[in-house]
Amino acid sequence: MREAPPAPGLPAPLLCVEDAEAAAVAVLTRDVADFVTGGSGRELTLAANRAALDAVALVPRVLNDVSGVDAATDLFGAPAAMPVATAPMAFQQIVHPDGEMALARAARDAGIPFTISILSSYPLEEIAALGGVSWFQIYWLRDRDQLAGLIRRAEQAGCGALLLSVDVPRMGRRLRDLRNGYALAPGIVAANLTGEASALQRARVKGRSGPATHTSKAMDPSLNWDDVTWLAGLTRLPLVLKGILDPRDAARAADAGVAGIVVSNHGGRQLDGAIASAAALPGVADAVAGRCAVLLDGGIRGGIDVLKALALGADGVLLGRSALWGLASGGEAGARAVLRLLQEELLSAMALAGCPDLTAARCLRTVMAAPALVDERRSR
Repeated sequence: MREAPPAPGLPAPLLCVEDAEAAAVAVLTRDVADFVTGGSGRELTLAANRAALDAVALVPRVLNDVSGVDAATDLFGAPAAMPVATAPMAFQQIVHPDGEMALARAARDAGIPFTISILSSYPLEEIAALGGVSWFQIYWLRDRDQLAGLIRRAEQAGCGALLLSVDVPRMGRRLRDLRNGYALAPGIVAANLTGEASALQRARVKGRSGPATHTSKAMDPSLNWDDVTWLAGLTRLPLVLKGILDPRDAARAADAGVAGIVVSNHGGRQLDGAIASAAALPGVADAVAGRCAVLLDGGIRGGIDVLKALALGADGVLLGRSALWGLASGGEAGARAVLRLLQEELLSAMALAGCPDLTAARCLRTVMAAPALVDERRSR
């Protein structure tokens, strides 16, 4: 059920997320590490996600009482200990045999939502039954009946929101995977899918990617705004569109009545050369103007990044690779350590920036060094 040797565990104490990344890369096989850490093409957008956040400078406030700092919030009707949820990440058993079950337990105990991928390696019902707040992410399947059935299953399992990824009409050319001829090992399954949609390429062939082959067979590139309307009428769950970068699309999504959007370029894994998520965030937040929640996905590596996202207009963030590195290097304990570190960093950053709560954090001014970002975000 695993493609990597047993992990020796995270360094103690864990001082930064990069420590977890180094520990994970040390124990994962090269092809799995490439699959997790890599992006598409020349990985320009992958690098831009991090560079855009690094270019954000916060302007701290002073003489505010920060003897008590509170990062708690509400995300789609459920309380969260901080404005963070895990991003949907497929096939988590490739990095640890406990996969989604371990990371979901860590998220539950950290008080944040766990997003179940449609391509999870454990059934969505087993993950949701762990008792935390669960969201369910879908791709637009060619098999509409199976898609509708999955949504009903998510509702019955008690999931609190439905995320539709809108940025994968086809999978981006991920050169690391193509060079490795990457394919999932025997025992790793698309546990939520049946029939042809669940069939995964196992043979390793240079120049081919097993996940890309599966995507082209299972997912429908004809997804459009009419389908979003159909989906909204099908489910009672809050509908969130993941993969919005253009303010025009954000405005249209808000007009359509969605509960939220995720500003995301799929972690730099789709269109290489696309705008960095943090660079797109201010324009998207302005276009939405509070009509729906706005989350940021891409490049989050610590609590200071969460604070920067809030100052740029986000209501919260999705945490992807950082959580997966904790899982890979230390299982459930490793995932817990990363989430605990993130919360400690966020509370510290809020105190140092003079923000006793998230309302104050969203009113911070920012100055941008990167020309792709708005020069200054003033208090709203």
